[in-house]
Amino acid sequence: MLVNARDMLVKAKAEGYAVGAFNINNLEWTKAILLTAQENNSPVILGVSEGAGKYMTGFTTVAAMVKAMVESLNITVPVALHLDHGSYDGAKKCIEAGFTSIMFDGSHYSIEENIKKTKELVSLAHSKGVSIEAEVGSIGGEEDGVAGRGEVADSKECKMIADLGIDMLAAGIGNIHGKYPSNWQGLDFEALEAIKGETEGMPLVLHGGTGIPGDMIKKSISLGVAKINVNTECQLSFADATRKYIEAGKDLEGKGYDPRKLLAPGFEAIKATVKEKMELFGSINKA
Repeated sequence: MLVNARDMLVKAKAEGYAVGAFNINNLEWTKAILLTAQENNSPVILGVSEGAGKYMTGFTTVAAMVKAMVESLNITVPVALHLDHGSYDGAKKCIEAGFTSIMFDGSHYSIEENIKKTKELVSLAHSKGVSIEAEVGSIGGEEDGVAGRGEVADSKECKMIADLGIDMLAAGIGNIHGKYPSNWQGLDFEALEAIKGETEGMPLVLHGGTGIPGDMIKKSISLGVAKINVNTECQLSFADATRKYIEAGKDLEGKGYDPRKLLAPGFEAIKATVKEKMELFGSINKA
């Protein structure tokens, strides 16, 4: 069922697990993630970047596809359709299009401007029953045109944003988008503890979930992280499975070139990746 993310994250934080937010890029990705969530009785968040939304011909198309797919596949676990790293205008468009959750990434603004814009969007989102995520500090690397230097969030600024009535907070703690380099220093748990102390009760969000060691994931969850974003890992597993299919010449056997057959290995690879993450996050049988 399509819901906003508020209740699922409050429950996750209280019970000590995290809900996976998996980015979607097309029908196959969406179907794979929804079926995996249903099969494992797990709540799930479908993340949509502005670039992916444009690729899929717009937020209205995405919302209509997800709504129809949830109904057609008889998905009964909680599902949130969430804008990932949204701009101010993008967030407004997603609310209008029927998304159930949004993220406004104002981390590149001054804290004053971040507060101003976040406050406006909190009012608009909540008037429509939509949950909202905000960001302080920044996530290192680049994802879909959104770049960050990886600044660790100031806990006092986190409290200022949290006090605006947001439903979840993304705070930079040394995490990055994409693959983690070999010289990565790891997550800053001191910063995370300070942020938790200033925003007690607020579900925290860990972006850049691909490649973070399992023990760090579990420690993050113990310190209040209730939503973990995964994108790159699904992209890598999809690409790897598709490459193996083609390199094995399967597309040249019979009607192996049929897109339904060509995309099937990648589809199954995404399902396997999502299930693995749900097991790590502890969300299986929590719907």
